Order: sequence, then C-alpha cells, then structure tokens
Amino acid sequence: MALEHADVLRAAHLARLGLNDDEAAHYLDDLGRILEMVDQLQSLDTEGVAPLAHPLETTQRLRADEVTEADQRDQFQRCAPAVEQGLYLVPRVVE
Repeated sequence: MALEHADVLRAAHLARLGLNDDEAAHYLDDLGRILEMVDQLQSLDTEGVAPLAHPLETTQRLRADEVTEADQRDQFQRCAPAVEQGLYLVPRVVE
C-alpha cells in the first residue's frame, strides 16, 4: 500500500495530532517502512502455528494467599460520616 503525504495528514487529523509538513514527511517514511514490514509478515505461512499469549513460555510466580495484616475495619470506619453493618454509606448520586 502506497502512502501519500495527504494520508499522513488525514491520519494525524483523525488522531487529533498537530503535524506540520516537515513532521508529516518524516512520518510518511516511517509509516511506509512499517507497512512494508507488515506486508512481509503477511506473506509468511502461519498454518499450524498456535497463537501465543506471550512470546516467552513462562508462568507467573504467585505468592501464597495468606493474611498478612490484622483486620482494622472498625478503626477505619470510626472516622467515616455514615456506616451501617460494616459498610460505608454514601449519598445517592444516580436517580
């Protein structure tokens, strides 16, 4: 796909970016190289290749699910303007 100067300016306008003509010419070259790379990638045969969630086959180490702090709810709710049955009461904002 051949990109033109007007295409870059239109994309910049849609993205609400203010580009002058010099910047648009610079981005025209960059975007052209990006589109060439996408064309190269599209020409590759990916039949039978499973999609990956991440390029590295690793798993996230998780910490043990243990309580590390004491329950301080009553202490925190003492300074609240309105509390009922352990819940913070807030004014209704949607009618």
